[in-house]
Amino acid sequence: MAIAERPLRRGEWITLSALGVPTFAFALAITTVSTYLPVLASSFAPSTIVIGALIGGEGLMALALPVLVGSWSDRLATPIGGRLPFVLGATPVVALALAALGFVDSIGAAAVGLAIFFAAYFVGYEPYRALYPDLIDDEVAGRAQSTQAVARGLATVTALAAGGVLLSLGKPVPFVAGAAVVAASVAAFGWVVVRRGIPEQERREASTTGALASELVGLLREHGELRSFLAANALWELSLAALKTFVILYVTKSLVMSTSSASLVVGAVAVVVLVASPVSGKLGDKLGRAKVMTWSLVVYGIGLLAPFATTNPALLVPVLPIVAFGGGVIMTLPYALLMPMMPSDEHGALTGFYSVSRGLGVALGPAVAGLAIQLDGQDYRAMWVVCSVAILASIPFTRRLRDEDEGGA
Repeated sequence: MAIAERPLRRGEWITLSALGVPTFAFALAITTVSTYLPVLASSFAPSTIVIGALIGGEGLMALALPVLVGSWSDRLATPIGGRLPFVLGATPVVALALAALGFVDSIGAAAVGLAIFFAAYFVGYEPYRALYPDLIDDEVAGRAQSTQAVARGLATVTALAAGGVLLSLGKPVPFVAGAAVVAASVAAFGWVVVRRGIPEQERREASTTGALASELVGLLREHGELRSFLAANALWELSLAALKTFVILYVTKSLVMSTSSASLVVGAVAVVVLVASPVSGKLGDKLGRAKVMTWSLVVYGIGLLAPFATTNPALLVPVLPIVAFGGGVIMTLPYALLMPMMPSDEHGALTGFYSVSRGLGVALGPAVAGLAIQLDGQDYRAMWVVCSVAILASIPFTRRLRDEDEGGA
């Protein structure tokens, strides 16, 4: 279904610019943890399976906490709204836990630090993300997610490019630096939001955890598009989580580069992801988000097999920009696909549902990739097969979203 496109209004640009600041902060934090903690853990973890299980803990946390927190933010009433208290309250914990992870030297310490970090991350991030459907019209949802993806991409590029260099200065340095950026960014966002006025939101009646779970199950039973989205998004996130966890180790072990060089290479690829974000959002609003997503998945899924097939730079260089562009689409459009499916009084709850679907993939991706690497004799190229299979397997579910989207035209 082609969606009528209109220019963004000045107020929408200001809103989207402000909303992008916490995205930058949270994305910088999660990228630093998921990409560079595996590098630290490789010195004390017994296998890639253990490393994958540690990072996959994010997904386990995402299976329950986001729904509860998102629903709570739907009905909380304070002088600064229902969402902002969670964002401002969780951020100091996120920053402190992130800094502390730079000093871990054992599996136990890493597991405890990650549990605290991921819990605080979801408490802050889910209510923040629910501000998007609170403030943004469905007709510009694709471009709204493009601006969010640009902020996420900038954070990813910054974390990847600077992380390896900072790591060479000392193991805690990228984690401590990231913590400082997170604290300053979210504090600035909170100040701007309070000065501009607290956003209005529709509030739902309080409900028990069991009632909320039953309601979400009922929504899944009633709406086939939500079931398709749940499966597709889980597979997209499985692929992305596997890639983020082991990409630096792939470059350093399989391509035999230093950590600082690896971070610069991956950062350069992430620049293409950054470019893809506004392009894919604009195309999604104009041509249909599910249609753009479906075709991108085909190219992206096939392209992911290239780094498995060869380590020859001359063959990889032409393929990597295509793969990176596909990755930009996958990072940009999923939430924009979900936004029109959300009842207006359940933005927080269904934002939590989004994170549940994401959590399934994030929990499985690092673990499955770690197992594949282990079974393939510690060959990190096996990660790319896991990523590709997940993307290609998601295409039938995405096509159902496309069919339903076109059917409603």
